[in-house]
Amino acid sequence: MRYVIIGAGVAGYAAIEAIRSVDRVGEIIMISDDPHGYYSRPGLAYYLTGELQDKALYPRTLEDYKKIKFSFHKCRVTRILRSEHALEIEGKPRLTYDKLLIAVGARALPLKVPGSKLEGVVKLDHLTDAKNILKLAKSGKTAVVVGGGITALELTEGLLARGMKVHYLLRGDRYWSNVLDQRESKVVEGRLQAEGVDLHYHTELKEIVGKKNRVSAILLENGQTIKCDMLAYAIGIHPCLELVQNTDLNVDRGILVDEHLQTNDPDIYAAGDVAQVFDPLSGRAVLDSLWNPAREQGQVAGMNMAGRKTAYLKSAPFNVTRLAGLTTTIIGTVGRGRDEDIVGIARGDSETWRDMPDAIAAQSGFDINHMRLMIGEKTLIGAIVMGDQTLSWPLQKMIAGGADISPIREKLMEPEAPVADLIADFWIKWREKVSL
Repeated sequence: MRYVIIGAGVAGYAAIEAIRSVDRVGEIIMISDDPHGYYSRPGLAYYLTGELQDKALYPRTLEDYKKIKFSFHKCRVTRILRSEHALEIEGKPRLTYDKLLIAVGARALPLKVPGSKLEGVVKLDHLTDAKNILKLAKSGKTAVVVGGGITALELTEGLLARGMKVHYLLRGDRYWSNVLDQRESKVVEGRLQAEGVDLHYHTELKEIVGKKNRVSAILLENGQTIKCDMLAYAIGIHPCLELVQNTDLNVDRGILVDEHLQTNDPDIYAAGDVAQVFDPLSGRAVLDSLWNPAREQGQVAGMNMAGRKTAYLKSAPFNVTRLAGLTTTIIGTVGRGRDEDIVGIARGDSETWRDMPDAIAAQSGFDINHMRLMIGEKTLIGAIVMGDQTLSWPLQKMIAGGADISPIREKLMEPEAPVADLIADFWIKWREKVSL
């Protein structure tokens, strides 16, 4: 049996581990044109700030790779030939497969304004981008950041850490408006301003101006000009679907897969950012761009490829990130609508976060420690925890487990309710009841 995985991200690597746990002798080939192989995409934020060095981005060693016995081919797949169970590869002979996993991820949406091809216009898709940013980032120089979500903040903080003066453009009146509420946005913005970031609200980029083919300034729709040496953007991502064009695989916004991560071709699977997976919570197929779901999907796809029938049960989306230096956990459904600074989905995002059913918010705390709960009829639907993370894991378990919070629901809704204390007490009792 020959298993072929296209893509070197966490979904592809998790699939290899899963396959090898079932099939000890089958041939496994991973193909990717990323020169850096498998590394931690979430770690790039800390690489930009200097908190992590190159080596720390790699979660596995050569010894780990040897143990699971697979070969890595650094090349680019140009075409999938379904009828022949084969791949066309640039500059190499065709490669046949028995089972194929497409785990090619997503890429940053391009910036469509005049001057976007100038040197100094940067994005943060992968390690090559991060290295390019570090090469161009010079202390004392000026950068402009355009976009929303987690990646725009990663860029802002990374450039600040490198000694650059940073302007951050927001189309609307606050940061990440479809996930954070107004108070949460303002906390993040206040922390950025305290670090010296100039925030520009209701501002839209019109043109990037160059001098000797390098960024020298930007022109805004309101006629204002900002002199700068770099323009960093994060306006959303799009699944890499080029390979599945003309293959008759079912595609919507991503590659559509069933609960086994299987496409409409029984020998082809998809996982990670490129896959559009059925979500039982919302009753529709959604896109995630989160490390954990990608890893879980890769694992399930690998088990099924190796003949071990396994269903992927999408749990409540969960992400621990850092917003303006403040550790923040986002669980389940917490927002609604769209963000003016993002087209579609952002990296480190989940569409499920914004599919809010009827829910009421209960808040606790500020300035540094804050918790917001989305309370449904009988259960917690979502939560945001900023600062102190003591309750983030209990909240994740209760939201994922559908804990019936009826006994404390009314108390949670009271003005000035001690939300953290109520949740902590309830968690102890619920954990004993479900034997966690």
